[in-house]
Amino acid sequence: MPELPEVETVRRGLAPVMEGNRIAQAQVNRPDLRWPFPERMAARLTGARILQLRRRSKYILGDLDSGETLLIHLGMTGRMLVSGDALGRFVHDHPAPEKHDHVVLDMADGARVTFNDPRRFGAMDLMPTATAEAHPLLAALGPEPLGNAFSESHLVAALTGRNMPIKSALLDQKIVAGLGNIYVCEALYRCGIHPGRRVRRISEKRIASLVPVIREVLEEAIAAGGSSLRDFRQADGELGYFQHSFDVYGREGQPCRTPDCCDTVHRMVQSGRSSFYCPRCQR
Repeated sequence: MPELPEVETVRRGLAPVMEGNRIAQAQVNRPDLRWPFPERMAARLTGARILQLRRRSKYILGDLDSGETLLIHLGMTGRMLVSGDALGRFVHDHPAPEKHDHVVLDMADGARVTFNDPRRFGAMDLMPTATAEAHPLLAALGPEPLGNAFSESHLVAALTGRNMPIKSALLDQKIVAGLGNIYVCEALYRCGIHPGRRVRRISEKRIASLVPVIREVLEEAIAAGGSSLRDFRQADGELGYFQHSFDVYGREGQPCRTPDCCDTVHRMVQSGRSSFYCPRCQR
């Protein structure tokens, strides 16, 4: 599943092509993805101008001049592909239609944005912009990890009294929005905290130390273009490469990168997900 940095990378790639541009023609090629598309989705999108593209957690939100907001969730294999950009920011010509091109947006300036999703775990929805934050997928989300509301005091207060593993707590979208398995593993490694350690056994000081490190890990990933795990691609078709900088994720059995550490990266399964850590450096 693409995580926050991947989604933010896609948003930044789409923004120059879509923001301020009008959707000349929207084409919807099936009735649903993970959930049914909203009624008359193609007609409601056609003719609308995209005022801005923003991100909330792992969702891309496009505010339209029609008073509605388009919600996009990439799912496991969803890709947003750009072609035919009139200003030359994307040099790709329009490709031949593919089997899994489920939504195609032809922009007024000749650019095309295609949502391709082989496994159909992605989603799109339309909702009133004025009440977008009340959408069922957004209403219960915690603060953005890169925003001011995600502070040391917030995280300490949110975790007080909890008896779950710290990794599980950080993956709780009600505590902090957008964090996923990969970058939580990386942040815990940098803070020297074992992913299985119970929250109640971690001092407030150590919990607070996670906040700047989480920001650091995410900002590095965004700057590097996101990871290119499995089917993820940037909006311009280029692969991300942050996975080459992973300290622990996916490195089971390889040497720990902490200077003077002679141990190797281990893997454990937590709630069906792989956690990677160094048993010597993370306690």
